[in-house]
Amino acid sequence: MFGLQIRYLSFFFGLIFLLSFFNIIYSYYLNLYLNLNTYYLTFITSLIISIIFYKLKITEKKITIYKKILTVFLGYILLPLILSIPFYFSIYNITFLNSFFESISGFTSTGFTVFENIKHIDESLILWRSSIQWLGGLYFLFSIILLIDIYDDSFKKSLTNFFSLNSSEILKQATKIFLLYSCLTLLIFVILNIFSIRAFDSLNLAFTLISSGGFLPVNDLSSIIKGNLQIIIVSILMLLSFFSIFFVYNLIFFKKKNINFLYEDLHLTIYLIIIITVFFLFFSFNNEFSNNLLSISSSISNIGFSIEKENPNLTLVYLILVIIGGSFFSTSSGLRFVKIFSLFKYSLNQILSFSKPKNIFMNKLIFTKINFDSNEINKYFLTILIFILSFLILISMLSLSGIEFESSFKLSILTLMNTVNSSIYGLSEFNFYDLNYFSKYTLIIFMIVGRIELLTVLLLIKKFLFKN
Repeated sequence: MFGLQIRYLSFFFGLIFLLSFFNIIYSYYLNLYLNLNTYYLTFITSLIISIIFYKLKITEKKITIYKKILTVFLGYILLPLILSIPFYFSIYNITFLNSFFESISGFTSTGFTVFENIKHIDESLILWRSSIQWLGGLYFLFSIILLIDIYDDSFKKSLTNFFSLNSSEILKQATKIFLLYSCLTLLIFVILNIFSIRAFDSLNLAFTLISSGGFLPVNDLSSIIKGNLQIIIVSILMLLSFFSIFFVYNLIFFKKKNINFLYEDLHLTIYLIIIITVFFLFFSFNNEFSNNLLSISSSISNIGFSIEKENPNLTLVYLILVIIGGSFFSTSSGLRFVKIFSLFKYSLNQILSFSKPKNIFMNKLIFTKINFDSNEINKYFLTILIFILSFLILISMLSLSGIEFESSFKLSILTLMNTVNSSIYGLSEFNFYDLNYFSKYTLIIFMIVGRIELLTVLLLIKKFLFKN
């Protein structure tokens, strides 16, 4: 068996158990009995699996990186299977494939939905959808720590400013992440309530925003946030999933030794200021700056929400922002700004070295003492190559399944970057319910591929196809 990895998954089945219990209490409190039995079934199933996984004996002292990757993959299959129970056994006659598709979409924080009208769903199931996103965001953060060995050395060095990567302190590490993640969720909920957003909507939005998810408790965001002030507040709160989860912590408890851990967020701040400035100067006509700010924040944090109508002239710009994404240790996806910036700077230095061979060009990020060596640059380059390859494969498969090329193009980017299909990308009316089996299974696979670090795919290929 997987030993330690299975115990890792037992923790998340335990969280499903707690979320099911919360939904049961909520259903009784508001007399929502339509789908109550489904939460009891999820409650019992998740508890049994959690206990079984925890009781399994550890057979190996040292777990290889390949088994860790397979554990993460296994979690992205098994956990959504249990999370799909309330959908499948609900009164809404949802097929197994649609139930699994909905749970995968939520757990990967993508936000594609098979429900055409959210108003027809009872509040307990709406809350369950949002809870799936929250759990998926936490699972993503934990998986980064589990797969820390495959990431660049500069990230690992900066990460040790916050906690130890010693396997003997796994519980302590997990507790720190869980508490910080939960506190930020609570902070979002409180702020939304302060600015007159209904408590139920605030709770669902808090689960969604912290996890970079795409599920809404309503059909359209404009029915929740209406004034410019509310739009600006929600836009700012979206940035909590754009920056590192430790960004707020380090701002409050800043120490000089932690400056290297802030380097990525400092770059992201400059990047954000430049983007907002460009949009303010060139694209904010007719007092539309608040809507543009929401679209920017939503795209760079890989959430994807929008309250404006389609703007074909800016669709490609928003898609590029989605591809770049946010911080490495956040719940957003994307290729990551620092990787792209470092690769660009390295390439520029290589070109300049031929024209001015006597000069020395350092591959150093501003605000830090970090120099990226060729091995890390190669990893960044491979990440981009794998993304391009995944994108081409996905767009081909979607086109072959009968989806028009333009929609396949946009949908492929959003799927790999785990971003919901909204009006700013020209896909707000896309119908996932009527997709054929091939298209749904394809999207399910690539939603998972997009959620994990793309380099893990290459490592698995190397392991199983190029054995010595």
